[in-house]
Amino acid sequence: MSSHTTGVDNAGLTPEDLAALRQGLLEQRAFRQEQLREFDRASPARADRVAHRRAASQLEVHVELAASARMVLADVEAALERLETGQYGGCELCRWPIPLQRLRIVPQARYCARCQQVKEVGR
Repeated sequence: MSSHTTGVDNAGLTPEDLAALRQGLLEQRAFRQEQLREFDRASPARADRVAHRRAASQLEVHVELAASARMVLADVEAALERLETGQYGGCELCRWPIPLQRLRIVPQARYCARCQQVKEVGR
């Protein structure tokens, strides 16, 4: 069976490609983990009463940014798991390999660009 139909075997990526992509994912994970630690340290609970209004709007932004960071971190963790199991690089919808160029830009990508557009339109 070929990786084109099964989505396995890391979509035919070379060991060098996989090593570079793994390094990028590890860096992204470290960045997101640090970002979440910073959000925790900058808790709006420290704001004084005079700055309450400003703190309320900052809290909303803070919550959105933290949620986004958690989502990206989960995607990165899932990509690292796919790398470990040999499932990395295959589109989860069409099962074709995700082009290396896309993986270099979005190493945690689950879908090829075409299927990503289909998913976004279907929301």
